[in-house]
Amino acid sequence: MRAVVLHEFGSPDVLRPERIPVPAPGPGQVLVKVEAVGVGYAQTQMRGDRFPAPMWSPSLPLVLGGDVVGEVVRLGPGVPGTARVGARVGAYTLLGAYAEYVAVDAAALLPVPAELDAAVATAIPAPGPIAAGTLDAARFRPGESVLVHAAAGGIGHLSVQLARRKGAGLVIGTAGGPARAGFAAELGADVAVDRHAGPWDDQVRAATGGAGVDVILDSAGGRTLLEGIDLLAPRGRLVFYGSSGGGRDVPDVPLLKLLGMRSVTGFTLSGWRAARPKQFHAEHVELASALLSEEVRHEIGATLPLSEAAEAHRLVESGMCPGRVVLTP
Repeated sequence: MRAVVLHEFGSPDVLRPERIPVPAPGPGQVLVKVEAVGVGYAQTQMRGDRFPAPMWSPSLPLVLGGDVVGEVVRLGPGVPGTARVGARVGAYTLLGAYAEYVAVDAAALLPVPAELDAAVATAIPAPGPIAAGTLDAARFRPGESVLVHAAAGGIGHLSVQLARRKGAGLVIGTAGGPARAGFAAELGADVAVDRHAGPWDDQVRAATGGAGVDVILDSAGGRTLLEGIDLLAPRGRLVFYGSSGGGRDVPDVPLLKLLGMRSVTGFTLSGWRAARPKQFHAEHVELASALLSEEVRHEIGATLPLSEAAEAHRLVESGMCPGRVVLTP
């Protein structure tokens, strides 16, 4: 089968197409024929060996993972009866997605409506659930203010819409450049902060009249996380779920900053799914329905063939492509 194989870490140029054997599904796994795979910023960090350890400790060569949508074509031994050949599914995988076929744990599968466009459906495995799950982790309540970092990105643009749908009193989105800030505003951000137009934190303070925000969804980490703590209102909550701005350098949280009744929590999709399975399922059903009805818009900024994975990574890293970048075999 065709795949994009990583033999060394480095720039996007290390992503090279080649032919490798079709994987055999192991115990509890299914083989999925890939229709589309969503490319996220995390995969660019993995390619460059910049993903925060200990979450990423791979052996080369490897095929990168991502948000897969496709059809189950084979069952491995011991697969539960809920999985069936011919089912259209989505799954997030750490490895194996940049290929025509991928072996996936059956427990990770999510149903995908047959009539939903494959590229749009790449929101179902991780981006949509992360957008919903971080709001749940923040214990968000209707009427509260929400600050979304990377509000024009693959996850952030969904977070803006879900915060609005769930009744946020004020949605603030940060983005790099006027075009991306405008995109966040188009999707429902009441205030779209252009990080290139001056200190972003001063712009947020001005937008809240100095009162601060109730919830911050932070995929940037690094200095942005530390500056964000200072923007929390009393009883405000910051949810840390990525390190696009800090790479491997995840900052320590200064406890003295939390004395103003502020809190910081972390989020992983696997942790949320395990801890809140009923909530996870409910959010999945709601998301699939909203994508079908186009009440939630999953913006596809670019769709490229698998052979152009290097260009897909360049687009994601450039920050110039709003929404999602998708590869198709």
